[in-house]
Amino acid sequence: MNEAILNVYKILGLGAFAFFLGIALTPILTHFLYKYKMWRKDARTLAPDGSPTPIFNKLHKEREVKAPRMGGILIWATTLITALVFYLIPFLANERFGEVFHKFNFLSRSQTWVPLGVLLAGALVGLLDDLLTVLGKGSYKGGGLAFKRRLFLVGVIALSAGYWFYFKLGMSSIFIPGFGELYLGFWLLPLFTAVMFGTFSGGVIDGLDGLSGGVFASIFAAYSWIAFFQNQINIAAFCSVIVGAILAFLWFNIPPARFYMSETGTMALTCTLTVVAFLTNAVAVLPIIAFPLVLASASTQIQLFSKKFFGRKVFLVAPIHHHFEALGWPAEKVTMRFWVLSAVFAMLGTVLQLISR
Repeated sequence: MNEAILNVYKILGLGAFAFFLGIALTPILTHFLYKYKMWRKDARTLAPDGSPTPIFNKLHKEREVKAPRMGGILIWATTLITALVFYLIPFLANERFGEVFHKFNFLSRSQTWVPLGVLLAGALVGLLDDLLTVLGKGSYKGGGLAFKRRLFLVGVIALSAGYWFYFKLGMSSIFIPGFGELYLGFWLLPLFTAVMFGTFSGGVIDGLDGLSGGVFASIFAAYSWIAFFQNQINIAAFCSVIVGAILAFLWFNIPPARFYMSETGTMALTCTLTVVAFLTNAVAVLPIIAFPLVLASASTQIQLFSKKFFGRKVFLVAPIHHHFEALGWPAEKVTMRFWVLSAVFAMLGTVLQLISR
């Protein structure tokens, strides 16, 4: 069979497998989440700066205390199981079928060990935050890890992954569309860390039924295309599996949501996104491909800055998707328009990356 066609089968087939696996796993996850009441016991009443959030509380009070958190488990668990299944089957099947399934194995030291490891590391940090939130324990009122502690743990993940890129993979430059390779040397490490912090801050995109799932699906689909056209087939397959897992999550997260992605999902995906962007040498177009994350993060930072230094708000509520909701837009309209924006900017970033190589 033609190698290029086989690669397409691998990428799309694994994505479809992850989708159906995620659908099959969801009843198990939802049974656990509802049985043990894994949701907030009290709605959020304070912003990150400690100020009250009456508008947000009015919009989301009922939803926050009736739907479970930790739906993001479905995404990273499905990705992990898919990776293990297609890694182990060649060892367990007979020689003929083992050879077929071996071609679908996408675990490799140079392409997917690091993103899979970072996916699980981010997921576990987020899971800890979610558990503390559900239990009402931790540093925040209402429970959860303090923001500084989350930043510290993300920093540890970033430095560990950045170390691997610089010292193990020998990466010391990034590609800038229209310019070429920009040599950074050791400065790659602080850049990697800064990008992961910035991408992590975009995790505030979560908050409306279906919003984060649709946005992240477009972003990872874009990087799957970029990796494919750069012949990084295992990365393309890895991203496709994540897309399939996200779509399975989204099947149950569209209104009314059965569960929310919460920190275990958003931290896993944002940290992994940084690694994938560097592995494909497409970090320069990350702000374009992930524009909705940039928009959500920037609106939050602008709001906090304005309140601190000018004593007034720029948006009715931040992040910006809640601002539109507060203006009277139905939540579904906000979500679907963000989906459209995400798809368009993902296409723009992909085209810019590919035509510049």
